[in-house]
Amino acid sequence: MAKDRFEKVTAIFFDLDGTLVDSVPDLTAAINVMLRQLGLPARDEAQVRTWVGSGMNPLIRRALANDMAGEVEPELFARARPLYKAAYADHISVYSALYPGARDGLTELAAAGWPLACVTNKAAEFALPLLERLDIGHFFATVIGGECIPHPKPAPDALQLCAERLGVAIESGLMVGDSLNDVGAARSAGCPVVCVPYGYNHGQDIRAARPDAVIDSIADLLALLV
Repeated sequence: MAKDRFEKVTAIFFDLDGTLVDSVPDLTAAINVMLRQLGLPARDEAQVRTWVGSGMNPLIRRALANDMAGEVEPELFARARPLYKAAYADHISVYSALYPGARDGLTELAAAGWPLACVTNKAAEFALPLLERLDIGHFFATVIGGECIPHPKPAPDALQLCAERLGVAIESGLMVGDSLNDVGAARSAGCPVVCVPYGYNHGQDIRAARPDAVIDSIADLLALLV
């Protein structure tokens, strides 16, 4: 990729689930509480890993339908959604953990003076307490949740709002994520994107989405920018 794509970067936008935090164990626990209350079979964690990344509503639909298409009756979804929200509120950080290198990478970037933001399809009501309980909330000048904008990633709305809040031009922001949603949002917004290979991309290799770079760990990001 062209080196000048990174030379213009003045702020960094981080995805949350699958990039900084492995939250699937808690998401799975909440999904299965919801399903049990509805009299439906439990889902395996491996299944849930392929369903996350698009926000809460698609995840609920996929779990109810037990497939990626997530086509369910509106009445069932309406019953399920509050059950899931209550269950996940009880499971936000029971099993979730930072990926190796995430804390070190954020610490180094903050110490070097980079403005950081969190841009996630997770609702802010869940993202904020998760960040705080994992003790990384203080790194971020702003947190954009999926309900903060009209259209979540892969639409560019969240990245544009993030740039506005940080007071930077959108093309000067760098999206750091793990999925096609992150790459798509960055391409639509007109900013570069770096991905990690270990996250939630519906079981697909993120390299196929052709991000500007792939790094093994968030701890490798600073070296890419200086």
